[in-house]
Amino acid sequence: MKKQLSMALVAATLASAPLSASAAERVKFDFWYGLTGALGEVIANQCKLFNESQDRYEAVCTGQGGYDKAEQNTIAAYRAKQQPALVQLYDAGTVNFMLSGAVYPANKFAKDFNISIDWSDYIPAISNFFGTSKGELWSLPYNNSTALMYYNKDALAKIGKSEPPATLEELTDDLKAMKAAGYDCGFGINFDPWVSLEQFSYIHGVPLATKNNGYDGLDAELVYNKTKLVDFIKLERSWVDNGYAKIMTQQTGKSIVESFADGTCQFIYTSVGDHSTITQTHKDSVHWGDAFLPVFAGTKRLNSAIGGASVWIMAGKSHETYEAVAAFVKYITDSETGVNYIAHNTGYIPVTKSAFKILSDQGFYKDPKYAGREVAFASLTASEVTPLSRGVRLGNYTAIRSAFQSEFQSILNGQKDVQAGLDDAVKAGNEILRRYEQTFKGKELP
Repeated sequence: MKKQLSMALVAATLASAPLSASAAERVKFDFWYGLTGALGEVIANQCKLFNESQDRYEAVCTGQGGYDKAEQNTIAAYRAKQQPALVQLYDAGTVNFMLSGAVYPANKFAKDFNISIDWSDYIPAISNFFGTSKGELWSLPYNNSTALMYYNKDALAKIGKSEPPATLEELTDDLKAMKAAGYDCGFGINFDPWVSLEQFSYIHGVPLATKNNGYDGLDAELVYNKTKLVDFIKLERSWVDNGYAKIMTQQTGKSIVESFADGTCQFIYTSVGDHSTITQTHKDSVHWGDAFLPVFAGTKRLNSAIGGASVWIMAGKSHETYEAVAAFVKYITDSETGVNYIAHNTGYIPVTKSAFKILSDQGFYKDPKYAGREVAFASLTASEVTPLSRGVRLGNYTAIRSAFQSEFQSILNGQKDVQAGLDDAVKAGNEILRRYEQTFKGKELP
């Protein structure tokens, strides 16, 4: 990822003029972020570039060691009145912060501090995910992704194909043919609910939960064990049982991305955020591409939904601090210094339509290093966003994901029947929802 930092940005850093004010004279504010490793370094560098772009304010940017920790640490800090001014929070924590009473809604902040943001410019699948019931954005979309299917072009060619499968039935036929052609792992699979549970449900237009996936009330109940998802999980289980797919890392000793990049497995589902890693690490002998996630034949495909994070402004800071925050918000929402900086230096997509157009006009997606990432934009805009394709608004969703993941593991390992496993996952998830509803009794989602 370090190598991905654009030469233009490096040059800008080196050419920046000496600052006229000392660090002690600057108004400082804290920005806590959840990304780690090379991705965390990209965020740290953006903070550095912001600090070097002016001499009045200083962003003190601190990694929290993961999204979960960023959320937990921020909540604890708020209770102690030591909260940061800004925090990068993952998608699953959106409802928690909306109900927390600890945030300064981004749309109100922008109005109060005269920040011009075209809210309608955000990709609808992003603004609908993070938006309130009134369509207001209380946080700032920052680093977002969606799921894609990655495929080995040479493996397809060996079975007489030149295009990736568009349907799950076609994919199954391809996996069967690859096994017959001698491929030990046609499909690499893991237990990630974001793809097998959530993205499948969005693009097929089937509910994960009642109340429009929780957007219409805290009394929502999970129902994914009664939808077309059951057929999909049965299909994935059959791939494993028939030797078409292998479980990562359990059966290969490698992650799903590693298994694809080195040619072990010929198909995987994963985030467009992994595009840069595959680009940098794939073997020279692996010729690959990416495409939409396949759907069942006869399905009217809907848009996929997002993963990733947004930036929340925390309540309880001084006017002087918020003036500094306002300058940073302008910086990270600007197409060049913010939106396209993230797109250039990570696998994440540009979060606005105008930023995507700028990159397209510049030939970004024709560059071999980035070619294929535009498929994510097409997937997110494949249809008008519907109540069942915008995402989920379910409390303590990380725990709900964990409940599914545990049962999905038992299903794929043949330890549990598909229906029984999904029923148990839903039962556990609904118990989580009822506890959450009781915790916030009397509150309504904004």
